[in-house]
Amino acid sequence: MMTARQVYYTGRVQGVGFRYSAKRIASGYDVTGSVKNLPDGRVELFAQAFEADEVEAFLDDIQNSSLASHIKERQVQIAPAQPGLRGFSIVRD
Repeated sequence: MMTARQVYYTGRVQGVGFRYSAKRIASGYDVTGSVKNLPDGRVELFAQAFEADEVEAFLDDIQNSSLASHIKERQVQIAPAQPGLRGFSIVRD
């Protein structure tokens, strides 16, 4: 069974390469998902994997990366898995 998380980041998270950095970090993990800017200034990230530890490690890596200085708050929610999703992509505005 897949584990999926939807994460909302607030802070100075747009215009700082957040989405590109998240995609780069994702390449080091066995996760699929996407990241996108929201109109209210937040960034929404969806990540899933067959191993819950893989999702958690990916999200922890984001928190411990250079992006941490831009993140004011992180809201993590359990999300329904999206079977068939391939890769990790940046969703354009």
